[in-house]
Amino acid sequence: MRAVVQLVRDCTVYVEGKAEGTCADCRAGSLAGSLEAGLLVYLGVARGDSEADIAYMANKIINLRIFPDENGKMNKSLGETGEGIMVISQFTLYGDVRKGRRPSYDAALPPREAEKLYEAFLERLSALGFPPRRGQFQADMRVSYTNRGPVTILVDSEKKF
Repeated sequence: MRAVVQLVRDCTVYVEGKAEGTCADCRAGSLAGSLEAGLLVYLGVARGDSEADIAYMANKIINLRIFPDENGKMNKSLGETGEGIMVISQFTLYGDVRKGRRPSYDAALPPREAEKLYEAFLERLSALGFPPRRGQFQADMRVSYTNRGPVTILVDSEKKF
């Protein structure tokens, strides 16, 4: 499982269109979610990911000390700030461009299975006391946000980086 975690001042996600067979009630142009301030997380799910990856990623992300303290030092976690979290599914985090010019997504989990783990990740955050805002799985979305810092952190459950 991989994530790009960004510290944001604000974030909104609109559904632009939907993929085949997903989100029966989504309408193009509808607001999927918004966040005043906190963490924007792009989450990719890989083949072989499990509950252990979900637990690791949820705990790592909510405990990242990347929020500024009263001295401006990155020393606080999400729980210490009371800010929110937005999670957007992003299979392209597993795009492999080492060969050719077209990314290969062979390492990404197929959509039906990936959606189950994405939903389990969201449930895990809620169970930990951090109910997430979210995008719409497998939909074409417009994500708008203002970076703080800017702060962008990469997290991988296999600890590749």
